[in-house]
Amino acid sequence: MRPGFETDALSHLDSLYGTALRLARNEADAQDLVQDTYVKAFKSWKQFTPGTNLKAWMFTILHNTFRNRRRDSGRDPVEVDSDRVDVAAPVDPRATPEEQLMRDAMGPELQDALDALPEAFREAVWLRDVEEFPYAEIAEMLGIPVGTVMSRISRGRRMLYDRMVGKNVESAARKASS
Repeated sequence: MRPGFETDALSHLDSLYGTALRLARNEADAQDLVQDTYVKAFKSWKQFTPGTNLKAWMFTILHNTFRNRRRDSGRDPVEVDSDRVDVAAPVDPRATPEEQLMRDAMGPELQDALDALPEAFREAVWLRDVEEFPYAEIAEMLGIPVGTVMSRISRGRRMLYDRMVGKNVESAARKASS
């Protein structure tokens, strides 16, 4: 393996895990997804062109792995109430400070609003607004045109805004009637 490749790739672990968690919607699947991403990246390290964006390359592998898993799992679906599992699962004491900060900074209302977005919009908004990838790299990662990325981000942000404003209006109405 090229000297430094492993270290450079591992520097994106937290960022990949955060995105995997948003995609998979549970910690165990997110951890498996990240692990599979690194296995594929380390096996295919010769395909990476030095001097290009390693983080974008890793995210492309992550998204492709997620899509393949989702496609394969559709052949043998299993019903799980993830909300119930999340409530029953204790807070992970092994969470990195970055992960904890992100969870705390986002707030439950914004987390709920983001989780409620349809997957295509959630993915695009997360990659742009949290991971700060340029539109062109998001398009490449997701295998869609740049215009579609821009549209999904715009519509996703609008859905988030509408949901957050709606919650604030409902909250204000409840307070006024109390």
